Amino acid sequence: MPDFRTTGLPVPIPKSKQNVPERALDEDRRTSLSESDCSYPGSPYVNVLSPGASCRWGNMNIPVQKNPYGFQAEPDDDDMAIDPLNLGDERDLAHRIFVNRSLHLDKIKFFGFDMDYTLAVYKSPQYETLGFNLVKQRLVAMGYPNELLEFYYDPSFPIRGLWFDSHYGNLLKVDAYGNILVCCHGFRFLKQSEVYELYPNKFLALDESRVYVLNTLFNLPETYLLACLIDFFTNAPNNISTTTGVKSGDLFMSYKSIFQDVRNAVDWVHEKGDLKLKTVENLEEYVAKDERLPMLLSRMRESGVKVFLLTNSEFWYTEKIMTYLFDYPFGSRPGEPHKDWKSYFDYMVLDARKPLFFKEGTILRQVNITTGALKIGTHTGPLQPGQIYSGGSCDVFTELIGAKGKDVLYIGDHIFGDVLKSKKLRGWRTFLIVPELVQELHVWTDKCQLFKKITCLDVMLGETYKNLDSSTKEKPDISSIRSAIREVTHEMDLAYGMLGSLFRSGSRQTFFSSQVVRYADVYASTFLNLMYYPFSYMFRAPAMLMPHESTVAHEEPFNADNSTFSRSRQTSVLDGQETVNRDNHVVAPVKTKVNAKVFTNTATVLSVLERSQSVVPHIRPETPRKVTHNHDEDDSEEESDKSA
Repeated sequence: MPDFRTTGLPVPIPKSKQNVPERALDEDRRTSLSESDCSYPGSPYVNVLSPGASCRWGNMNIPVQKNPYGFQAEPDDDDMAIDPLNLGDERDLAHRIFVNRSLHLDKIKFFGFDMDYTLAVYKSPQYETLGFNLVKQRLVAMGYPNELLEFYYDPSFPIRGLWFDSHYGNLLKVDAYGNILVCCHGFRFLKQSEVYELYPNKFLALDESRVYVLNTLFNLPETYLLACLIDFFTNAPNNISTTTGVKSGDLFMSYKSIFQDVRNAVDWVHEKGDLKLKTVENLEEYVAKDERLPMLLSRMRESGVKVFLLTNSEFWYTEKIMTYLFDYPFGSRPGEPHKDWKSYFDYMVLDARKPLFFKEGTILRQVNITTGALKIGTHTGPLQPGQIYSGGSCDVFTELIGAKGKDVLYIGDHIFGDVLKSKKLRGWRTFLIVPELVQELHVWTDKCQLFKKITCLDVMLGETYKNLDSSTKEKPDISSIRSAIREVTHEMDLAYGMLGSLFRSGSRQTFFSSQVVRYADVYASTFLNLMYYPFSYMFRAPAMLMPHESTVAHEEPFNADNSTFSRSRQTSVLDGQETVNRDNHVVAPVKTKVNAKVFTNTATVLSVLERSQSVVPHIRPETPRKVTHNHDEDDSEEESDKSA
């Protein structure tokens, strides 16, 4: 779990206490934070317990040390400062954009948008229910039993980012490395002993021939339907369940074949079925619209940037959806005349076939916006204002619009098709849309009491081992604490849904979470949150601290057992010729510190004179005198050169 400070929530510190040891500040913060600012389990910087209070969990009572510094619980407003380790963004949580890598909006020259689940937000669970029912009907048409039609979509079960193991038929929630956090066979959650039997070390490698990652919002109905089918066939009275499938008489149905049938049914529903037709027949039921959309796009273009649409959807469907989204009696602002949706974009590319678009791509062709037909031949440019194009590739597209990789901020919901490939292959800056953040933040702030319980248990666990070392013979009994931690973690997970949080299980980050951190520069519940930031804004990434940094206060004394060699560099005459004139004569007496030994003028003069006769250009690297570590990825080459 990332350090609390990386969440961006500001933690106030009175100016009068800024030089006080961090541990003392922790005591004060316990009473000065609101419920929404509660820490995650184990956070060393924010403790949500009141000084002098105790935490009761089960039959355990855990005391909390009183504040030895006697700080007031509530500091004066005008005596407040923001902890520099918390990069505070005081915007409403619903309007926040969260940062993984620093991003300067004023360096962005092109804003690109996906359509599905980005510009067009499909209402949940109505849209997932529609897709679920259509795929059920398709499977029955393929020969599956009619009893499948009795299943109904349960939005509390599926989450994004699960792995489906087609060999054993299990839905897996895993961490960034493939370690299994939760395992479901149908609707049944497997016990730890059962997981170990199937997966040695509770680990599974990401093998595409066996594992399918259910990463998109379109995968939610599919995720739940797979669980329904596995549960149905496994528990049918005349079926015999095996580790890799189900046997009924002379028929054997492997879990892999079930998965392939579901995949084919889902693709058919999206490409040839009635999903899109039923969506456009009842747009109010399935598609959310927001009057801020035309205003935001207009503000973007007024700021001097270009805006483009890049979607996999075909012309007729895009035309219907986008017309609905911009169907207001006014234009970008109340009082302005209505404008066609195409007037808000500089460039529009449909049928992009992402992620293929970011590789070799397809032929770029112009679309007849009256009939929707594709014009013959490959379009070689330029891209005309108000015109729509189909297919193409990232190479061709960026050349035609004159964009470099980091000039583009692409906004989409698909962790693989939109974000991973655009970032990894083309260097575009990326903005991931995660609608689930609304519920994630609600649980994070609303269920603060559960985080308090975990903190209590962590304190008690630490106290149990506090005075023990390698000479201890007796093993302390921590079984009750471990059991309590499991219970609270389970309760925390259920607060998010049956499979827990999208981003974590207990204190472990999920595979989906690791993908977000790795490939999304910024992320939010909706791109409309850009309304609340100026286009000159610098999204600065908070420090991602390792345990030896997040659990150790800067003021805490450190006494090494053995003397250590310091790698810090002291500037000396050996770093250059600033103390030697053009004739290689020493201009002034010098004293330098090298390897903790002090050399006087004579030794230094001899060293410089010896170097003046040497043919070796440099005997060691020079100590840098200007900035060499460039942390902000989107600085231009010119700016980097100036600071170097």
